[in-house]
Amino acid sequence: MKIVRVAIDVPVAKLFDYRADDATVGSVGQRVVVPFGRKDVVGVVASIGNDSEVAPQRLKRIVRFLPEVPPLSSSDLRLLRFAADYYHFPLGATIMSTLPGALRRVRMPRIGTPDPPPAMGHATAAIAAGPALTAEQALAVSSITSMLGGFGVFALHGVTGSGKTEVYLNAIAAALSAGRQALLLVPEIVLTPQLEALVRLRFPDTIVATLHSRLSEGARLRHWRAAQSAEAGVVLGTRLAVFAPMPGLGLVVVDEEHDPSFKQMDGLRYSARDLAVVRAKQAGVPVVLGSATPSLETFHNAASGRYRLLQLTRRVNAVMPRIECVDTRGARLEEGLSQPVLDAIARRLERGEQSLVFINRRGYAPVLLCRACAWLSACQRCSAQLVLHSKDSRMHCHHCGAQSVIPVACPACGNQDLAPVGQGTQRVEAALAAHFPVARVLRIDRDTTRRKDTWPLMREQIQAGEIDILVGTQILAKGHDFSRLNLVGVLNSDSLLYSTDFRAPERLFALLTQVAGRAGRGDIEGQVMIQTEFPHHPLYLALRDGNYASFAENALAERRQAEFPPFVHQALLRAEAAKIETALDYLVDAARIGKALAKGVVIYDPVPAGMVRVAGRERAQLLVQASSRSRLREFLHEWHARLSAATSTRARWVLDVDPVEF
Repeated sequence: MKIVRVAIDVPVAKLFDYRADDATVGSVGQRVVVPFGRKDVVGVVASIGNDSEVAPQRLKRIVRFLPEVPPLSSSDLRLLRFAADYYHFPLGATIMSTLPGALRRVRMPRIGTPDPPPAMGHATAAIAAGPALTAEQALAVSSITSMLGGFGVFALHGVTGSGKTEVYLNAIAAALSAGRQALLLVPEIVLTPQLEALVRLRFPDTIVATLHSRLSEGARLRHWRAAQSAEAGVVLGTRLAVFAPMPGLGLVVVDEEHDPSFKQMDGLRYSARDLAVVRAKQAGVPVVLGSATPSLETFHNAASGRYRLLQLTRRVNAVMPRIECVDTRGARLEEGLSQPVLDAIARRLERGEQSLVFINRRGYAPVLLCRACAWLSACQRCSAQLVLHSKDSRMHCHHCGAQSVIPVACPACGNQDLAPVGQGTQRVEAALAAHFPVARVLRIDRDTTRRKDTWPLMREQIQAGEIDILVGTQILAKGHDFSRLNLVGVLNSDSLLYSTDFRAPERLFALLTQVAGRAGRGDIEGQVMIQTEFPHHPLYLALRDGNYASFAENALAERRQAEFPPFVHQALLRAEAAKIETALDYLVDAARIGKALAKGVVIYDPVPAGMVRVAGRERAQLLVQASSRSRLREFLHEWHARLSAATSTRARWVLDVDPVEF
């Protein structure tokens, strides 16, 4: 009797046995329909055996195999098993979460091919020529391509505008020429269309499959299938694309590898950057981690020799922008804008140049205040304020999505003089339009780019010189090359200096470096003006001097002293419940269980989360860490098993390995 062990999308860490007399070795990785409870569900065959712990008379038969797509390969399953094991997530839920939605259902739509279908598969006759490489680019490309066919991690540290993308494209060309596939990961969906266009232009005879959450279900299935069949020579996508089945994988590239968007924050809480390295090692291929501001973990690995460091220290055909701090202590601001920044914008307008005003906060104002009784527009479901949005005249919570009308009077005291406090992109947009009435001002944030085709049209307007002043959030901070944009003004950057998150300085330096890099990409030297009340802060001084290495070395020294990553390895047990006391009580019990097991692992006291209440649930967390990753993994396996076996609790919990937010 043949037994198939099937991975099903359920929140338990086990496989389910079924009879399947016609199963073969080739059935492993195949989708099947099986009876589960009172309905039939789709699962994936994880292994085949001849016996089961379930009594023969209780074993159910599979309903049928689903042959529409080939089985997942052994290498696909190997990566998925690693992810499930390392991040302590059920294997069935892990596997099924990485499949296109259509493959999780019993009935699926017909599979087409990605658009437009080229005539020659991923053959490389007609790779279009790119620009001549600089000496630094050529050295980087030769270093990477010399490792094709073997595993190696390259940390590509290139200043903004230094041509990291050109290094990627040349390395991809070499992989394609060798008959292999290339995987290119990017952190943001909005960056995908322009990079996709560039890749298609360079490789006109290569199918390019794109994978991200804004694809329709049918499109995602077609592109996933093109990757699995090796029809697609290049797979371009966001973090989930790290799991794309690619039988001919020859190269992995992670662009903006420092970006926290590569960490999945719910469900399977994986890091796509870290899994990219694991996948490259399993496949025996090189992986490139590119950034103008490498994560401190990557920088440390490069400094210690674990990764090979490649550097691009100069811009291609342009100079680095001039960065200055505008001291706002005691200054009178016009809706958050200082006079020096307004004067600089006026000068750029006179010259027909473009300016960008960057503020990483959308909406009109962060909070509505009653000056009579100090009432604030708090969200009833979150430990956060409702943000005033002027365009739809409503209050929005940016955490749970709750909305309400703007109150005409204070709910607490009846005062009708309610004042918006602080600035968001909408308020800055309105202020600039009033100050420069003839200027063409365009706001770019999550609200204005929500519709699928909006951002490409906006980008065309900017490229055509139809916009004078841009106002935007971090959507504009990376990956864009606007030749007329020569001035960047940064508002409200000091807010991150107050953060209790030990990663906040690293993120601020990366964000400011990226947004500063938008200035002066053409023939004119760019100017960057950062408004701050701390103009002599070491972070701003290092940024002004363009000295990332100095910043990183100082930050790493502080982390070593404080015993923070990368010098320790961490996991966070998160719990949530209707009341904070319930969540904390659960974590107290979990800590007690952990301390009975702990060997070389530090278990801290449970504390409320940084934002306690979200969407009506109250949250707490428990941090554990160890100097050895293997020791932490060993502890987490046993601890997680004990927690999973415990009786049900009123608190929901999840284990977050290598957390990036606290």
